[in-house]
Amino acid sequence: MVDRDMATGSLSGLSEAEAKEFHKIFMGSFIAFTLIAIVAHILVWNWRPWLPGPNGYAMLSDQVKLAHQSLMSFLA
Repeated sequence: MVDRDMATGSLSGLSEAEAKEFHKIFMGSFIAFTLIAIVAHILVWNWRPWLPGPNGYAMLSDQVKLAHQSLMSFLA
């Protein structure tokens, strides 16, 4: 059975001020993580879309071949 802290009535044992501080830090971290994840998804979508265009992924492979040829000519 769950024992409550008799002084605060809290299940976690934190005081109200400690719980508010923890909540503030948790929410700030959660929002920062969410914003970073959103930016990362947008950047990945711009780099390589998840859904193919009208020509499928054939257009993507042409661009990869062009990039490979450019890189090899640069290195040679």
